[in-house]
Amino acid sequence: MSLKIALTKGRVEKKVIPLLEHAGINCVPLKNKKRKLIIQCNNGEFEFILAKGPDVTTYLNAGVADIGIVGSDILEEQQNEQYELLDLETGKCQFVLASTADFDVDSPERKIIGTKYPLITKRYFESLGQDVEIIKIEGSVELAPLIGLADAIVDITETGTTLKENNLKIFDYLNKISTHLVVNRMSLKQHSREIFNLTDQLEKAVLEEKSKGELSTDENL
Repeated sequence: MSLKIALTKGRVEKKVIPLLEHAGINCVPLKNKKRKLIIQCNNGEFEFILAKGPDVTTYLNAGVADIGIVGSDILEEQQNEQYELLDLETGKCQFVLASTADFDVDSPERKIIGTKYPLITKRYFESLGQDVEIIKIEGSVELAPLIGLADAIVDITETGTTLKENNLKIFDYLNKISTHLVVNRMSLKQHSREIFNLTDQLEKAVLEEKSKGELSTDENL
């Protein structure tokens, strides 16, 4: 039986592979995947399904994946209902409220906010007691205040460099983000030994990498 792991491809994938290797998984097939989207590792012990972040929870909820490796931003925005077993402490970044220098966050006027994360944005402004209009943007969110589409944006930043290069200022810091290990509820009942064994190995790897100072931080924010 293979543990099926939905792994967010791209940035999350690259940052998690060293932890997977530290936990005893041979990731050579993952590194040499070319255009493959389903990759077997450790002689079929693990089957990685490469997916976009928002699709990871879809696979978990549908029961076609036992485990998901995905950013906490996705889990929060989608109101994830599966079990979060472990913070892998990679891919650290943070939600921020940003705009041009003349933006006034305390202005009584109803603001227009551009974001890829409407639910998180709505909750944030509700905590401020503000009613805002939210425009969902899938591409370069930074453009919105520059072209007059929105008054400000709520977006993710790792170092703040992109914002600075586009003359945008950070006005507030919201939730911090990292990569999490999530498990399907039914899979946890059916394959608890295998899942907890992997979780224990990854937790040990996280602690050892932290002790060496090799996990990414958000100190540049």
